[in-house]
Amino acid sequence: MASHGSTVSPLHPKNQFFQRDLGILVLSIAIQVVLGVLFGHLYDMRIFMATGYLVGTGQNPYISQDLSAVFHNLTFQNITTVGYPPPWPLVLGLIYRVVYTAIPNFLVYNLALKIPIIAANIGLAYLVSGVIRKINPNSKAARKAWLFMLLNPFMLYATAAWGQFDSIVALLALYSLVLFDTGKIKFSAILLAMAISFKPIALPLVLIPLFYLKLDSIRQTLNYYGVLIISGVLFCIVPFIVFGWDPSPILQNWNAHVIVGGGMSFLVFLELTRNSYQLVPAWWFLGMLWIPALAVTSFFIGRSTGGLKNLLIKSTALIMVLFLTRAWLSEPNIILVLPFIVILTSVDEFDRFTLAAIWILPLVFSFFNTAFAQLFFPSLPAVMEKLVALAEEFRKFRLISKIIIVIPWQIVGWRVVFRCLIKTPASHSETLNVAYSGEGDRNQR
Repeated sequence: MASHGSTVSPLHPKNQFFQRDLGILVLSIAIQVVLGVLFGHLYDMRIFMATGYLVGTGQNPYISQDLSAVFHNLTFQNITTVGYPPPWPLVLGLIYRVVYTAIPNFLVYNLALKIPIIAANIGLAYLVSGVIRKINPNSKAARKAWLFMLLNPFMLYATAAWGQFDSIVALLALYSLVLFDTGKIKFSAILLAMAISFKPIALPLVLIPLFYLKLDSIRQTLNYYGVLIISGVLFCIVPFIVFGWDPSPILQNWNAHVIVGGGMSFLVFLELTRNSYQLVPAWWFLGMLWIPALAVTSFFIGRSTGGLKNLLIKSTALIMVLFLTRAWLSEPNIILVLPFIVILTSVDEFDRFTLAAIWILPLVFSFFNTAFAQLFFPSLPAVMEKLVALAEEFRKFRLISKIIIVIPWQIVGWRVVFRCLIKTPASHSETLNVAYSGEGDRNQR
């Protein structure tokens, strides 16, 4: 079924502002490079550096080792292993082999590990602006969204400075939905599988095809999930076989993500009340609360029609429900939903207050979470130690402040969910190109 909107790919250079705003692009890249060199989260960047070394030297990244002699840094003595599926460790290993073996400099390595993240940030800015122009070719908000994604403080902080790679997940997930809308079902499934393989926070999006299912589309739906599963196996399981990694550490700790609570989640109070992130054994079900929550959300979404905008609305609802009901939510995870909110705000589905709250609240939260202090780890470790020590003196105040911040986060988050659920389907002219009646197959041949 043909779309009446723009048929040009959101990534097509004619739809972008490269020549017009080259200075802004260069400024964004320069800022990210500086942040990438000087800063890095104490916990995450040590693990990423260690993982790069282990993969790059042919070792199992899921078995912890003392690497203080490798990096000439005592903080690498007692660190945990990477907690993500193989794709990100493989990227880290490649960067180690290409960069650190040639230039064994700590700060250069710190920056090199963030190059894919910075590239994803740039790509995401262009994709967001392109999606807005696809939904509304006459919109003037596309350029503002492009500027927002390139220069937003939270984006720069959580990615280039912190070192987390949620923007890669966001880029893959959002583009998979764009492909889904245009009928490129198999490529969409591959990209979504890749996004989930980088970080499982994109998992709720596997439900999207079910909402657009028609009675005569069983074959194509099975094709989608078949490709999704095969791709997931290829990305997550095959590397263990190819590289001979022992999966037993992962199998022994399969429930690691559901037995702890904290961060920006509704269980933020655990650190204050129990001085621990561990869930009380009797509360085990809270770690799995997101599963029935997504099921209930799916019931209310039901069968859907409409174009790309409606697709993004439903996706936003699913992602936000996961974030609001998951036992643990890290601030950088918000990067996944941020481009969705930016797009929907740009096409008048959300107000500016909602957009502001979505990124300002986690930014403020991270300050009370000492994440900001830990960013000085690569370049100014002495400063980091002093800031962390200072933060510890105000520990109770910080923990109470975190609880207070999570309250408006939950309110705004559920407001987003309810608004997404009550949205009526778009007009017939915006019907999904995927059509689910065979046209998707023709688009791929």
